[in-house]
Amino acid sequence: MTRLESTAQLCRILLTVALVVHGEAASSGARSIEVTEITPNVLVFATSAGNVVACAGPDGAVLVGTPSVSSTQEISRALATRTRSPLRYVVVFPEGPARSEGDAGWGRRGAFVAMQENALETLGGHRMGSPGPLPTRLLDLKADRPRVAFSEVLTFDLNGEAIHVVHQPPGYSNADAVAHFHVANLIYLGEVFPGDGYPEIDAAHGGDLNGLVKQLVWTGAATHIVPARGKPTTGADVAAFRDMIVTVRERIRHMIDRGFTEDQTIAAHPTAEFDTRWGRGRLGAEAFTGEVYEALKKSGTK
Repeated sequence: MTRLESTAQLCRILLTVALVVHGEAASSGARSIEVTEITPNVLVFATSAGNVVACAGPDGAVLVGTPSVSSTQEISRALATRTRSPLRYVVVFPEGPARSEGDAGWGRRGAFVAMQENALETLGGHRMGSPGPLPTRLLDLKADRPRVAFSEVLTFDLNGEAIHVVHQPPGYSNADAVAHFHVANLIYLGEVFPGDGYPEIDAAHGGDLNGLVKQLVWTGAATHIVPARGKPTTGADVAAFRDMIVTVRERIRHMIDRGFTEDQTIAAHPTAEFDTRWGRGRLGAEAFTGEVYEALKKSGTK
């Protein structure tokens, strides 16, 4: 066999191995997740459903956010490199029923999975008597709903970190909460600060525009802010986001006072200079304008 033939045969072998490995990864549902280290024991996992903040150490791991079913195995492997403890506590933040991935499969791994009681009710849990049927979406995802609900406050003192999850007045929904990792100086607000675009207001589940604005008080430049989606940032971005909402809200308020219809208000494009930064998320500029218009009309433009 010539040297050229040997080289060609080696290339074919390497290609075959690569294809086999790729096929095994695809068949197992493995997906790459981006990991950002905030402190040696506080990490942020970016999943297809949203960000998950994790505190891992000798006492186990606490996860807060919106985990996806597809990320659970990979996050589990990553946590196993950070802690020998099998204890896992998962606090799932609210999303609409059409997007929720329930407990993302953490329950069947033996994790303690909790959700604010109003959010759990939307998935058929937290009821007097027998729980409702599992939503079709969760059945399709092979996920369950969380089995534990909290009302106002849930706290963790683990791994040298103090974590407080505190229910808030309605903003995105009536199940909003703020998660405060005190030692790491980190805040997670869920959909109140989506990070990738204009905010959604889940009016069907008690959402309130003015309440959302009031939650955006974490504006310190030294504070780590983890958005629902996107890269961790600081309170400076929260301040810019809040100011954008207030500016758009006031513009639309004046248009309503002048008798503009919703269609006329959308056509006036009151979000124009903000669209480059905030117009690429789940909610487009027109939908956001309509959302603010409806919220103001409902509240009497107060």
